[in-house]
Amino acid sequence: MCPVALGMPTVRNRARSTIGRPETPLLVDRFGRIARDLRVSITSACSLRCTYCMPAEGLPVVPRGELLTPEEIARLVTIAVHDLGVREVRFTGGEPLTRPDLVEIVRRTTTVVPGVPVSMTTNGIGLDRKAPQLVEAGLTRINVSLDTIDREHFAAVTRRDRLPAVLRGIESAQHAGLSPIKINAVALRETLEDAPDLLAWALANGVRLRFIEQMPLDADQTWRRDHLVSAEELLSVLGRRYRLTPAGREDPSAPAEEWLVEGGPATVGIIGSVTRSFCEACDRTRLTAEGSVRSCLFGDDETDLRTMLRSGADDAAIADAWRATMWDKQAGHGMDEKSFRRPARSMGAIGG
Repeated sequence: MCPVALGMPTVRNRARSTIGRPETPLLVDRFGRIARDLRVSITSACSLRCTYCMPAEGLPVVPRGELLTPEEIARLVTIAVHDLGVREVRFTGGEPLTRPDLVEIVRRTTTVVPGVPVSMTTNGIGLDRKAPQLVEAGLTRINVSLDTIDREHFAAVTRRDRLPAVLRGIESAQHAGLSPIKINAVALRETLEDAPDLLAWALANGVRLRFIEQMPLDADQTWRRDHLVSAEELLSVLGRRYRLTPAGREDPSAPAEEWLVEGGPATVGIIGSVTRSFCEACDRTRLTAEGSVRSCLFGDDETDLRTMLRSGADDAAIADAWRATMWDKQAGHGMDEKSFRRPARSMGAIGG
């Protein structure tokens, strides 16, 4: 299937500028940021159809032969960790649990990079069946996407009535020892009034909740700045029920600002992706499900590593191509600029 049909930018293996690149093995960019957090999308398929991510009919299916294999994923992660200084790996989608060989992917990865945290972002559907196997394979932690605990609102946002399945998945993950569990909730106009109830549920169930401002990454391209639920507005709604005290960030590169709830120790995180941009501290590098390295969610410039792998390139050549891509990383998402342009891919096709 052609890239245009998938909403994909054209990938390439052209020579990139090396002017000013420092002699370092790390993934450093022109602004001095170092990428140490690797996000690996393993599929664009998903069991939900969230309005801020997927079209109602889902994304076009990527042919199996165009997806990275478990062996290829493990090799790229090995290069990232051993040659490029990556310190954390997270699997994303689409929905990783839709991939039948997910446990094998996790096992191969944790085997080649022992001691490196390997986590996953999931919607939780099917996690009740896989959580023990994933823990046995070496998965250390999960983030679960859950925007509301109101079943009717959940069904409207995701276009699927699957809230009970998500809650079963979270409970099973807790029993399997995946901790701490973080809940990612996109702040939406449709579910804004549900936010205090979601926080109450998170506190009662011992999970860590983080709200995220919606970014213009929806496949239907309906995002509007004037419809955005900002961090400020969200804090105001939460503040009607809870006393929130600023607690800063866990570390300088963490995207979430933490707030103590009723004096702590429990916290709630707010990721102001749009209004409180953290681009200047971004430490992420991304691999798409088809094996292209991408320096930024909003940068359509990609480099095809899958073709390099399958054509016999050695680790050094792949690492250098990866460094060159990250060197050209843009300063930020640029949503406040008149020249801002949405990325060609939606979130589901890029990987969260």
